[in-house]
Amino acid sequence: MNLSEFDYYLPKEQIAQYPLTERDSSRLCIVDRRLKRCEHRFFRDIVEYFRPGDIIVLNDTKVIPARLYGVKPSGGKTEILLLKEIGRNEWEALVKGMHKGVVIIKEGITANVSPFNGVFKVRFKGGDIKSLLDRIGVIALPPYIKRGADEFDKKRYQTVYADKEGAIAAPTAGLHFTDEILNAIRRKGVEVKKLTLHVGYGTFKPVREADIRNHMMDEEHYEIPVATAEALNVAKAQGRRVIAVGTTVTRALESSSIEGKRVQPGAGETTLFIYPGYNFRIVDALITNLHQPRTTPMMLAAAFAGLNLLRRAYVECQRLGYRFFSYGDAMLII
Repeated sequence: MNLSEFDYYLPKEQIAQYPLTERDSSRLCIVDRRLKRCEHRFFRDIVEYFRPGDIIVLNDTKVIPARLYGVKPSGGKTEILLLKEIGRNEWEALVKGMHKGVVIIKEGITANVSPFNGVFKVRFKGGDIKSLLDRIGVIALPPYIKRGADEFDKKRYQTVYADKEGAIAAPTAGLHFTDEILNAIRRKGVEVKKLTLHVGYGTFKPVREADIRNHMMDEEHYEIPVATAEALNVAKAQGRRVIAVGTTVTRALESSSIEGKRVQPGAGETTLFIYPGYNFRIVDALITNLHQPRTTPMMLAAAFAGLNLLRRAYVECQRLGYRFFSYGDAMLII
């Protein structure tokens, strides 16, 4: 499949720069695969689309303040974006402003930077960097958000159910949920289960291959609790719907599936790249955001909805003034 098939034009004013005051006041595009049509609501209306017996799966990863600012001994500014912990005080990272050498960071912390596996290896000295991130690190907002991270982003760029630290970016489909919505879903007879996938570079790494089948995803770590796997396996055996909140949940569930429609509990690393033509084994409905063109999350959504229907939905959403990307509006594909 050609990369150009996943391109579309989006006016920059439709790229959400700030979250809405109320999480559940986002717009919601309902994409019906059977009827090949879209319906437009608000996210707080999503409860109406659940049925008793459904099971919804959330990603409870928590975003760490992964961006660090520093200076070189010469005085030049540098920026480090932590990607993955690979040892004690040692991380894979993206680095701006230098190729190799020492970076001076706050509170007596220094970092030695060297090229590594197409990115950089950063070794920290002067203290345990993980314990200091809350003080010296900054939430790493996506580059299409043309502002620095503010204090409120520490709360709003997390889901209300974020728990396990390790992500460098939010599982953004979950940003629309409130505790009230989750409780309303439970009252309707829906099971709410969780897993963890730490969102890393693999999710937003640019696709540069003209034939997308040649793109390689970076590893991302996931864990599926025994209770979640057991509930999902019972639901699948009984023909009940599994609803994934986000592309990260989808990739974790599909990566863990064994013997057709069964989920294997435990931890793993996934490089699964889902694009049109993929046969979904576990997920029956998908809650997701409106994604950047030419990205792997958009390709996963296209695999689930069908590329033509997804493109048509995006056109409708643009016409109706939807807000796109991480702090933007949402989509339910059923």
